[in-house]
Amino acid sequence: MGMSLLLTAAGWQDKSLYVEKLNSMDPVLNQIGFLGIIPIVTIEDEKKSIPCARTLQENGLPIIEITFRTQAAAHVIKQIASDSSEMLIGAGTILTKEDAQTAIDAGARFIVSPGFNPKVVKYCIDKSITVLPGVFTPTEIQYAVEFGLEAIKFFPAEAGGGLKYLKAVAAPFKSLKFIPTGGIDQSTLLSYLRFSKVLACGGSWMVQPEMIRAGQFEQIAELICKAVACVKER
Repeated sequence: MGMSLLLTAAGWQDKSLYVEKLNSMDPVLNQIGFLGIIPIVTIEDEKKSIPCARTLQENGLPIIEITFRTQAAAHVIKQIASDSSEMLIGAGTILTKEDAQTAIDAGARFIVSPGFNPKVVKYCIDKSITVLPGVFTPTEIQYAVEFGLEAIKFFPAEAGGGLKYLKAVAAPFKSLKFIPTGGIDQSTLLSYLRFSKVLACGGSWMVQPEMIRAGQFEQIAELICKAVACVKER
């Protein structure tokens, strides 16, 4: 998906303000950076897949991370990928190389894991797939540098000390961008996004499993709109 189409799909009107911020990152990371949020979605019922993805896209957030916490995950990714070429689809909670392969085969364009698994990272790099391993310590961050990664997931963000800890641990790593995830919600989103080393934030507060299960897509839409408005204030 081209950057102009992405920005239009996300509802950005003055594209020039954001195009100026482009850097040398790969296209998927650029898209994630522009959108500012990765909605982390767990879907148990495949029938909820397309309504959920369309709700995100129609309200300015054409991106979704489907967690591999249910048996339906790969099928959910396939359905969303078949329904819309404009959705940037990722797979989360990827613990093994086999999980990564399944997700990529289903249509995932980026892979997210809770920790740093070198086998998963290498597999994705070899496949030219964007990978966002989870890190928390300076040692783990150095692993990411060694693999040549440009961005990584910072997890668990709030439980691990929040923005104050992130600023401290990120200081020595000038070239890396972080995607804080874990405990972030509408009330803390903007403070994270305004930190220059944050590429985007991950979270499920807009798309909680119980809301999806109950088909509360109007409520989800409202939360998405609030989050997107917050991103535009960064």
